[in-house]
Amino acid sequence: MGKRVFLIVLDSFGVGELPDAADFFDEGSNTLAAVQSSSEFNCPNLASMGLFNIEGCSRGQFMPADHPMADFGRMLELSRGKDTTTGHWEIAGIVSKRPLPTYPEGFPDDVISAFEKACGRGVLCNKPYSGTEVIKDFGEEHLKTGKLIVYTSADSVFQIAAHESIVPISELYRYCEIARELLVGEHGVGRVIARPFGGEYPFKRLSGRHDYSLLPPADTMLDRLKSKGYDVISVGKINDIFASRGVTESNPTVNNGDGMDKTLAIARRDFNGLCFVNLVDFDMVYGHRNDVDGYARALSEFDVRLGELLPILKTQDLLIITADHGCDPSTPSTDHSREYVPLLVYSKTDERGRPLGTVSGFTHVADIVENYLK
Repeated sequence: MGKRVFLIVLDSFGVGELPDAADFFDEGSNTLAAVQSSSEFNCPNLASMGLFNIEGCSRGQFMPADHPMADFGRMLELSRGKDTTTGHWEIAGIVSKRPLPTYPEGFPDDVISAFEKACGRGVLCNKPYSGTEVIKDFGEEHLKTGKLIVYTSADSVFQIAAHESIVPISELYRYCEIARELLVGEHGVGRVIARPFGGEYPFKRLSGRHDYSLLPPADTMLDRLKSKGYDVISVGKINDIFASRGVTESNPTVNNGDGMDKTLAIARRDFNGLCFVNLVDFDMVYGHRNDVDGYARALSEFDVRLGELLPILKTQDLLIITADHGCDPSTPSTDHSREYVPLLVYSKTDERGRPLGTVSGFTHVADIVENYLK
């Protein structure tokens, strides 16, 4: 068996506002502090690894471990953004100096007109919206007219929602592919996202979400590892985020539990290279819906699964736990927040428990992975 790296991204698990948080209207945001306030929060394994040893993370009953199992620190994002795409690209080695375009007033008329013409369907909404609220407010009109619900958020996204009885999921995916081809250059959003829903009013979002990402502007850690013959195994939406580039095996997931089931199954088999995991529920199900207790519960559930993963790691395995941005569920905003992210680095053979301090750039993760596997 060769060397293996398990890189787990707890999507949106920020640990405190960045110095430039005010530029993003995120002063005071702290996702970890928000969930620590919940009685549902119980993460002994993360605590043992050194989560509360990270600067700014210990408070109240949550105190630093005397002998943390992992190297611990926090990372400062260099990219000009706070979204999934730029966060993951930076983790994989690319700093985005210019922010991806966002549309707080909705997409320009020429963009919408071109999309309508290419799809043969009209468009509803075209403004920033909560994904659960948009189907409540526009779902019935969509059922009557067949028009597609197009909306965005504070992130660089073009989202298309459609009821499965009106637009089969395969057709929704085709519309997303059309949008992805149109949205390049000036309007090159980070992601086009399929958002199927079903049932009766107030409707329910379905699990067939699919992200169509902008191609990374340069080679990433994934490309470099694949070119050297390493396995690059995706769990969750990693394959979507990198538009399949650099991935040798993709394992889609329906929720965090499924993601950890697949990660544990991969840990029990042989491979040589990287298993790159995204657990999206923290962000999609709880952070964006301002559900503090739900977020805390989800972290506690992950902590239990982490306790299952640690014993089956091999002597040559490296485990890295981090995040891609924040999404403080306790603030009035339902959008991502500009925060530090945690960095925990664990292995069974090396002496660990070293303080990493504040690291400039999520790119530090790519450096760790590539240096370990070379």
